[in-house]
Amino acid sequence: MKGPIYHLRGVRKSYGGRWALDVPDLEIRPGEVFSIVGPNGSGKSTLLRLINFLEPCSAGEIFYDGQLVPYPAPLGLRRQISMVFQRPLLLDRTVFYNVSYGLRLRGQIDRDAIYPILHDLDLEDLADVSVRSLSGGQVQRVALARTLVLEPRVLLLDEPTANLDPYTVGVTESIIRAVSEDRRTTVVLVTHNVFQAKRLADRAMMMLDGEVIEVAEPAKILESPDDPRTQAFVRGEMVC
Repeated sequence: MKGPIYHLRGVRKSYGGRWALDVPDLEIRPGEVFSIVGPNGSGKSTLLRLINFLEPCSAGEIFYDGQLVPYPAPLGLRRQISMVFQRPLLLDRTVFYNVSYGLRLRGQIDRDAIYPILHDLDLEDLADVSVRSLSGGQVQRVALARTLVLEPRVLLLDEPTANLDPYTVGVTESIIRAVSEDRRTTVVLVTHNVFQAKRLADRAMMMLDGEVIEVAEPAKILESPDDPRTQAFVRGEMVC
């Protein structure tokens, strides 16, 4: 059996002397959709930034494909990983220019690779439109398209459907499913929506106050969690 694509050992992160994240041991498998769920402020986005190698751990080690990753991570490794932020920033240009931007930086501009992605994300008719005129859902889809044209080995998604209308949620989820199934891309999905985790993920991890509470199949997290704090979160009660 092939080893994990990520292995975190004793990973901790502090800000201003306060521990914001404590992950004793975590493996993420290649090709799986791994969902990180929990309330706001539980450390989900912090963990995502660490496995994107945007900032160093305060303690512990992160292995990628069996290799210990230093900070800063090598460029070749970082190019295997792409991330869509909850509030993506776009350039004040057209949709097409934004989607092609990463390829331009790599000197790999290929219109034949871009238009199928625009089509899949229902953006083809907006290719020459300025991003200033886009809705929030369209901006999110442009950010996702900009990531997918790079064909990353790992796709990190931070609340990709937060505050979106049901149609856009459905489009986005179908793309995530296709990326996982067709390309065998490893997807790490941060969400506070356990029902979305159940629809998309192979495994889910519940986080609270920067700590890992439990890891299991999403159906178990939703229907029969081991920890009472997970049960409270699933029921929509205050978790503290």
